[in-house]
Amino acid sequence: MSHYVAVVEEEEDKAVGVWFPDLPGCISAGDTLDEAMTNAAEALELWAEAMVESGQKIPPPRSLTELRKDPEVAEDLRRFMVALIPFPADLQHAAE
Repeated sequence: MSHYVAVVEEEEDKAVGVWFPDLPGCISAGDTLDEAMTNAAEALELWAEAMVESGQKIPPPRSLTELRKDPEVAEDLRRFMVALIPFPADLQHAAE
């Protein structure tokens, strides 16, 4: 099973935002960290299903080490938490 790195933006008095550096447009949020993590997994699945249905390729997940070398996300990785969100097993074939 593969996982995608998610950036978890948790700031006081705000919803917890989650986005995936490797999956453009795949974002989620929640009022609590637990809710945000549940919603992130659902967002990943819905995003992947939409990609498959439209015939688009799903980008392979990069490791945290690889993402830290990417200047577009490196600062966010230093500033916020990260989480590994599992890619849905039933869609695994589409991400290969």
